[in-house]
Amino acid sequence: MSQKEPTGVETLPPALIDVPAAPDDCRGRLVERARLQWRCHDGGDPAALAQEFLTGHGVAVADLGRPARHDPDGVCGAALYLSAAAGALLAGGAPAAATPVPALPDLVVVVYAHGAAGPAAPSRFRPADVRPTPVAAGRRPDPAPRWWLGPWRESWTPAQHADAVEVVRAAIGRGDVYQVNLVGHAAAPYAGDPLPALARLGALPGARYGGTLSGLDWAIGCASPETLVEVDGGRLVTRPIKGTRPATAEGRRELLASAKERAEHVMIVDLERNDLARVARTGSVRVDELFAVRRWCDLWQAESTVSAVAADGLGLADLLRAVCPGGSVTGAPKLAALDRIAALEPVGRGASMGAFGWVGSGRIDLGLTIRTAAADADRLHVWAGGGITWGSDPAAEVAEAAAKAAPVRALLAAG
Repeated sequence: MSQKEPTGVETLPPALIDVPAAPDDCRGRLVERARLQWRCHDGGDPAALAQEFLTGHGVAVADLGRPARHDPDGVCGAALYLSAAAGALLAGGAPAAATPVPALPDLVVVVYAHGAAGPAAPSRFRPADVRPTPVAAGRRPDPAPRWWLGPWRESWTPAQHADAVEVVRAAIGRGDVYQVNLVGHAAAPYAGDPLPALARLGALPGARYGGTLSGLDWAIGCASPETLVEVDGGRLVTRPIKGTRPATAEGRRELLASAKERAEHVMIVDLERNDLARVARTGSVRVDELFAVRRWCDLWQAESTVSAVAADGLGLADLLRAVCPGGSVTGAPKLAALDRIAALEPVGRGASMGAFGWVGSGRIDLGLTIRTAAADADRLHVWAGGGITWGSDPAAEVAEAAAKAAPVRALLAAG
């Protein structure tokens, strides 16, 4: 069964809530009012559950094309997180390998209202090694352990990653797929409270969807630059990112000149156009910007903007079914790519390659959870990968994944 936490249960003070894409005038005033948590083995449709839960708590998401009024004294909106596994379920894709973070739900919806900041409170996250323990009379309690992050352990070796790239290239050569996004995972032991480390990720340059979310024995930190879907005033927008080079003058020239990167990018733009067309007014889908080069940390990345007008009566559930999982982290065709992902990736994608952001009445802004880390009771987890095409070089793909993960790992390790 899904877990619903009633109003007032384990609420966080406003200072500890930093939801990606939350309205600027609401930050620092958010107080949790209700929570839904669901896992794939619970059964049911996560998109329908999310829409039903939000509607039941006063967030108007049944008709995204209809103007909605914001009640400053009532519910403000909600954080929404949907895992890649839940997205694959919505799309009808093959089940992937087990998640390395089983404590993390596959769907989390947290409804917030405005409230006054209370006194400082312990984090919602309770790692097993820092839970309060009884203290003998007259003895001072031991201080909480300082932050320590151990060595990273990869779920596959560079050679195994490169071999998977060759398997995908062979599948492309047979005509089974056009492109597949391969994602690797690494985990490291830690001691201390992981939330401050995860919260630091939001400060990375270009982290449009920087923020955190946490529950009992799990937490997520996001530094994503990529828009999965935005809805405002009945207009749908997605901004797929595909194509990476070092953030140097030479790297920018290489990215703009690369026929391989442009072909890979255009495939995903076409896929995103088709996804939006499923929930848009006929003839309204357009590409507003194609292959714009933007910076994230020390990398150049190519981004496009695709928009459309929402179809009459479009609700959140149908929107999530149309866009999840994001095409830039699956490949094309989407279902065939999901089959390859399930067969090749040694562990599940956990907190990565899903959706995370803000849902309010009349406004939705969800980022794709790339550059995202998660914590369970004793380990931190990171993921990184890239799109594989016929022109991919295995060694270059392994290096690109490492370059994407490096800024996240470095910030997590900082004291």
